Amino acid sequence: MLQSRPPIDAVNAYLDGFHFYNGQMTVQMEAHHYCAILNEDVIQCTIYDGNVKDAKLMGVEYIITEKLFAGLSEQEKALWHSHVHEVKSGQLVAPGIPELAEHELMEELVHTYGKTWHTWHTDLDKDLPRGMPQLMMGFTADGQADPAMVAARDSRLGVSSEDKRERRADIPVPAIDPAADAWQKGRVIQIHDPTGEHAHGSGP
Repeated sequence: MLQSRPPIDAVNAYLDGFHFYNGQMTVQMEAHHYCAILNEDVIQCTIYDGNVKDAKLMGVEYIITEKLFAGLSEQEKALWHSHVHEVKSGQLVAPGIPELAEHELMEELVHTYGKTWHTWHTDLDKDLPRGMPQLMMGFTADGQADPAMVAARDSRLGVSSEDKRERRADIPVPAIDPAADAWQKGRVIQIHDPTGEHAHGSGP
């Protein structure tokens, strides 16, 4: 290849986790994140529906530290989700790196917040990215993520979420900003889809 690819070459982390459509927790999916560290406070990730060559680009996630999150407006914070449960539950994994390195990474990520938009809803349409972008959220408690979905991912990647939960028991639980995960307080922000393509009940 003759062209240079600085933004692509900067991708240095692969994270696998789960998202659900804001306002539609029952519509859940696995999300493969390929991430680049912009600076000590900001990570940007492209999200795919798989980790194979022909995987579809589903969207993006921006990850920031609690320090930056604290400076956001209350309106902006409502778009973001915390990562505490994703880390502590073992559902967020970094396949392919040593356990010690993954543990250190999770010690950092537990203090972060993410804003995620999916632009291609491949659970509905694998041919084209129809419809409007949708705001996604992360799980915040046990019993929310479909256990069959988690088990299928674990089996495919050769990991154990429960084992990782036990190994991460020593990671302290930080205080979560009450303005994050706004859906838990009944504030659901979503983009209405006037095309009618989105079948997940997007908000008004």
